[in-house]
Amino acid sequence: MKKFLIAVAVFGLAGCMSTDPYTGEQQVSNTAKGTGIGAVTGAIIGAAVSSSDDRGKGALIGAASGAAVGGGVGFYMDRQEAALRAKLEGTGVRVVREGDNIRLVMPSSITFGVDRYEVRPEFYATLESVAIVLKEFDKTNIRIAGHTDSTGSAEYNQTLSERRASSVGQLLITQGIMSGRVWTTGYGERYAIASNDTDAGRQANRRVELELVPTQR
Repeated sequence: MKKFLIAVAVFGLAGCMSTDPYTGEQQVSNTAKGTGIGAVTGAIIGAAVSSSDDRGKGALIGAASGAAVGGGVGFYMDRQEAALRAKLEGTGVRVVREGDNIRLVMPSSITFGVDRYEVRPEFYATLESVAIVLKEFDKTNIRIAGHTDSTGSAEYNQTLSERRASSVGQLLITQGIMSGRVWTTGYGERYAIASNDTDAGRQANRRVELELVPTQR
């Protein structure tokens, strides 16, 4: 049984190798990871609920169904990630994949004016492109977080970050995204990703992030 489970996992992963479009290297996609884990889990469950005579058959059936379930979310998010990368190429928005979640990092230098929370008109087209993808892939929730640098008071930065997140959220809703999918929050200066001691660091910290979370795991 142990050898069988190993074979299932290896087969699932080998069948789902993909090429990184930026490096050209072969890598295991998130779909493959989910498929392999699902296959092994399904095989264990299938074997456990089967009689001793049918345990091998039960494991095989469980592996097949587990692979389908495990690969489903990963495949869905793989497709959404590819669509977002195509739409956002050259816009300055970074697309970051974290497991089954996707994070879009939008620097304030392209989204807002200095100390302003209204989205720049020239950034509307980029948000419209994001909305197009989000409407197509509607099995995700959207968490929008505003962040600032440490310049100014903590109270001011907190309010500014909340308003910026809300502005982005409202624009997405006006583009046809269901309001029930959208959560907005502000973190002020609490979650810096760079040093606030330099201009470059402060600029990096001023950002809005959209995290796309699948509604089913």
